Amino acid sequence: MDVTNAALMGFGLAAAAGLNAYIPLLVVGLMERFDVIVLGSPYDSLASTPALVVVGVLLAIELVADKVPAVDSANDLIQSFVRPVAGAVLFAGSIGVLPHAPAWVGVLAGLATAGSVHATKAAVRPAINVSTGGLGAPVVSTIEDVVSTVASILAVLAPLLLAGFVALVTWWVVRAVRRFRLHRASP
Repeated sequence: MDVTNAALMGFGLAAAAGLNAYIPLLVVGLMERFDVIVLGSPYDSLASTPALVVVGVLLAIELVADKVPAVDSANDLIQSFVRPVAGAVLFAGSIGVLPHAPAWVGVLAGLATAGSVHATKAAVRPAINVSTGGLGAPVVSTIEDVVSTVASILAVLAPLLLAGFVALVTWWVVRAVRRFRLHRASP
């Protein structure tokens, strides 16, 4: 893998972890388990049965907790530590395939990427809950889960396509925010 693809994979997985820490961990673990990708040590332990079971259980809890208004904000507080660490592990693992790339570069880039995506999510979610009377939480959470899943798969299998996916999602979010502001501004 070249530097560009490794970096795109790292950024994609870390950003996906900023939305949901467990989806990209499970995707990477399952892809390693079924020989779609090869992870170096110690990242290959994500494919172990105990790791997959733990990540699967945590994902199930996350999927439920993130859909319930107020609980989602408490969950985001807890995830403020988990998501950046997951992003750091995933980014470090992605650049670990490069011969002379120091792991600390991936750790810092993953922390920053997942942390910034998570901070944005955690800041926006209470406003969505208040403005929709809590009805927006499950909708937005489901969209985040889909985006995290697609980004995780693209990051591993087609990192260059991920760049297009990110552009599309960014365009959609900007458009949705503009429409929401216009809707709120009109009487």
